[in-house]
Amino acid sequence: MGFRYIYIILLCIICAACEDPPPVDDGSLLDIAYDPIPYEIDIPPSFPQMVIPEDNPMTQQGIDLGRRLFYDPILSRDSMVSCSTCHLPSGSFTDNLESSIGVNGALGERSSMSLLNVGFTRNGLFWDGNAMTLEDQALLPVTNENEFDNEWPEVVKRLKRSVEYPRLFREAFGISNVSEINEDYAVKAIAQFERILVSSGKSKYDRVEAGLDAYTDQELLGRDLFFDDNTEVPDAECNHCHSVPIISADQYFNNGLDAAMGFDDFEDLGRGGVTGIFADNGKFKAPSLRNILFSAPYMHDGRFKTLKEVIEHYNSGGKESMNKDPLIRPLNLTNEQIDALVAFISTMSDTDFIEDERYSDPFQ
Repeated sequence: MGFRYIYIILLCIICAACEDPPPVDDGSLLDIAYDPIPYEIDIPPSFPQMVIPEDNPMTQQGIDLGRRLFYDPILSRDSMVSCSTCHLPSGSFTDNLESSIGVNGALGERSSMSLLNVGFTRNGLFWDGNAMTLEDQALLPVTNENEFDNEWPEVVKRLKRSVEYPRLFREAFGISNVSEINEDYAVKAIAQFERILVSSGKSKYDRVEAGLDAYTDQELLGRDLFFDDNTEVPDAECNHCHSVPIISADQYFNNGLDAAMGFDDFEDLGRGGVTGIFADNGKFKAPSLRNILFSAPYMHDGRFKTLKEVIEHYNSGGKESMNKDPLIRPLNLTNEQIDALVAFISTMSDTDFIEDERYSDPFQ
C-alpha cells in the first residue's frame, strides 16, 4: 500500500507539471476597446471660440478620466488632498479661503482662483501667470510642498497599480500597455476636464444682454457705472480690467493693494516674481467677475470678505506705489452707487454652472 500511495503522489506531481503555466500579466490593455468620442464644448453665443491644443483634442473619455483625477486624492502624498480640495463647485471652483490648505494642513501662499472659463485664458494662469497652459498648470500642484507634496513618479506608480485607471487611460488615449501611463497623459486629461468648466450663459446678466430679461433700476445704474455707458454718472473704471464677455481683460495690474516706496518693497512680487521685471512687481491677474459672489474672499490674499469691501477699496483710490495702475484713483462714488455696482455684478451669478452634474464629484 505504501508504494502505491507514493506512486499516486508522484503521478499527480508529474501531471501537474505537464499542465500549461498560468498566463503572465504583461500589462496589455489591447482587450479594452479604444473608440474615443469627440466632445464639443457648450459655449455661450457671446463667447469667443476656445483654442484647443492639437495634441490634446477633447473627447468624452478624456474628460471622464480628467474629472476622476481632479477629484481623486491619489495625486497627493498622503492621499488626502485633491484638485477639488481647493476648487469646489460650490465656490465656483475656489475653496473660499484666504490661503489654500494642502497636505498636513500646509498653507498655500495665496487664495485659490476660480476655474470658471479658465479654458479661455491666453495670458498665463495663476495669480502671477506662472503657467501658460492648463496642461502646464496641472503639473505644478503635485510637486508643490504646500499643495500635494508628492512626486510624479510616485503618482504614476499608483495609477498603474490601480484597478480602474489603466482601463480609463486606455479608453482616453489609446495606450496599449499599463507601462505607458505617464504624467503627460494625466495632465492632459485634467486639462480636458477643466476646459469644459464654462459659463452656462443663463445668468441674469447674459439673459438681459440677449434681450430676454430686464435689469432693475438699481442694476441698470450699476451697469452704467461699470461700463461708463451714461455720461450722467461717473466712470467706476471697472470695465477696463474686467471686459466682456469673460469679464476679465486677462492681464496683470497693480491695483493699489499695498503701499510701496520702491519696486522691491512688495511683500508678494506677483507677476514680477515670474518675469523678473521690476515694473511687474506687485501686479496680479484680474480675475473674471462671473460668479464672483460665490468665490469670496477676494484678491490674491483674500483680504476682502465682501464685494462691497472690494468696491470701497477702489473708491478710495488704493495705496500709493510707483507702478500703481493710473485707473486706480479716488472715484467719489456715493453709497447708493456702490450698492448699485454690487447689484449689477450680482447679475453675473450663474447657479446653473455651479449645479451642473457634469462638473460634480464622480465618487459621490
